[in-house]
Formats: sequence, structure tokens, C-alpha cells
Amino acid sequence: MSMSNSVNLRVDVGKITLPNPVMTASGTFGYAAEFETLVDLNRLGGIIVKGLSLNPSFGNPPQRIVETACGMLNAIGLQNVGVDAFIRDKLPFLARLTPPVWVNLYGRTIDEYAALAERVDTLDAIAGIEINISCPNVKAGGVAFGVVPSAAAQVVGAVRQRTAKPLMVKLSPNVTDITEIARAVEGAGADSISLINTITGMAIDLNTRKPVLANIVGGLSGPAIKPVALRMVWQVAQVVDVPVIGVGGIMNARDALEFVVAGASAVQVGTANFINPGATIDILDGITAYLNEHKIEAVQDLIGSLSY
Repeated sequence: MSMSNSVNLRVDVGKITLPNPVMTASGTFGYAAEFETLVDLNRLGGIIVKGLSLNPSFGNPPQRIVETACGMLNAIGLQNVGVDAFIRDKLPFLARLTPPVWVNLYGRTIDEYAALAERVDTLDAIAGIEINISCPNVKAGGVAFGVVPSAAAQVVGAVRQRTAKPLMVKLSPNVTDITEIARAVEGAGADSISLINTITGMAIDLNTRKPVLANIVGGLSGPAIKPVALRMVWQVAQVVDVPVIGVGGIMNARDALEFVVAGASAVQVGTANFINPGATIDILDGITAYLNEHKIEAVQDLIGSLSY
């Protein structure tokens, strides 16, 4: 039963108004069509598709995913169909959906990011771009763009020059000061900031004394990272003027609302989709129930309402 008519769930995320604050996290929801039989896609607040590159990528060899005590490690390596196949094969389905759709872009050089942005700029069905700056910069010896403020700003600036679409920038948590990166991307033209991406981790098979992942290290996601994500979202919301989107270990409505109270205008649900494909809708219904129960008329009223 949907009670969403009784409360106002609308939120603004960098020039885009969402019908509600529940979005999908890139890489955990495919190209949305995969969930068509499992979720009423038109009830989502926003859809962010799998990370896209200029050319198709097969990603890393297996094993590339492993369950951990309270989450999972993945080293998929950003496998995707490439921008041409995306436009030809995936976009027509996405174009029929009601919620705003973001493409998540990544490159190995600043030129690749810029070229991708230019390709996507003309696509009417795409509401916005999420830039994944957690990728290794091949020209800087593989250091991720997102861990150096100047490099993060360069990527965002290059993309900003090539597109008029709203830009959401997804931050890496593998840094010393997340607020420094947030300020750098805001200054370079980000319309909103999503955080956090995965935390670098590893798993070892004691029987073989070898890493479980073929890539040795991977990205940790799920409930294990929620306290870190919550802290970083709270910190960033204090120092930027653009909307912040909370990501990291959101499994239920209470988790989602904690991020909103910490300062997030919306949330992205990722790992939860693997455990419960209907997690996004369960979270949406739970948010509605919470607002009704506490007689809060609009979810907007909870954003950044933390008192201390």
C-alpha cells in the first residue's frame, strides 16, 4: 500500500526536482531494465545507471565479488557496454521511465571524461551526469582523480565545459580530508555531490593464503561503511552550498533518514539491492510511514535537522 500522497516527498538535487529522495546507486542496479519485473521503477526518485566509459570494458577477471561480515567487496572493474551501445540498446528503455535518469561517467584521462560528457549532452532522456572520480588517472601513475583536490577539480571543470546538464560528483572516501575535495569540485562547477564511493578493502583465503579477489583489493560497501559515510556526509554538508546525496550502507528507511538528518537532500541505495531487489521501494514506503507517524509534512523539513 502506498501512502505517499499524504506527505510531500519532493526534494531538489542540483537543478533537478526528484519526486522522492530515493535513488539507485550506480553499479548496483544495472541499466534499470534488469529490475523491471522486481520493482515499480516509476516510483523511484531517480535512477543512476552503471558507470559508462567511451569504449566497452570487460572489467576485471573473477573472482571479483566476495561477501564480508557486514557488506561486500567488489572488484568488478567497471564492466560496461560502452557509450555507443548504451545509447543504442539501453537508452530507449530508460527514456520511457518517469524518474530522472543520470548516467555515471568515468575515464582514465581528463580528455575521456570530457569526450563522454559531450556524447551524453545531446541525450534528452538523460537528466544529469554523475562523475565517478574514484578512477585511476593513468597519466599520474594510477592515483585516483578523486584523492587530489586539483585533479578532482580538473575533471569536473573539463566536463562542465562540455555539457549544460546538471553535474553530480561522486566522492571517494579514501582521502585524508573529504571537505577539501568537496569544496574543490563545488568550485569547479558541481551542481550536487554524492558520497561516499566504496572504501578500499581486501579479503584473504586462509586455506590457500591468497587474496580472495583476483584484483587483490576491492571496494567495500554495505552496512560496514555506513558510519563512515554518515560522518563524511555530515562534514561535507557543513561546507558546501550545493545539495549532498548520501550513499553507503543504506539498508532501510531509518538508515536513509539518518543521512537526511545529517544534511543529505537525497540518498542512493546500492548494496541493499543485492540482498533485497525491492529495497528501494521498501525504503521509500518506510520514509513515508516515518513522516506520517511523526506528523512531518515534508521530507524537506528533515534535511540537515541534526541538533547538537
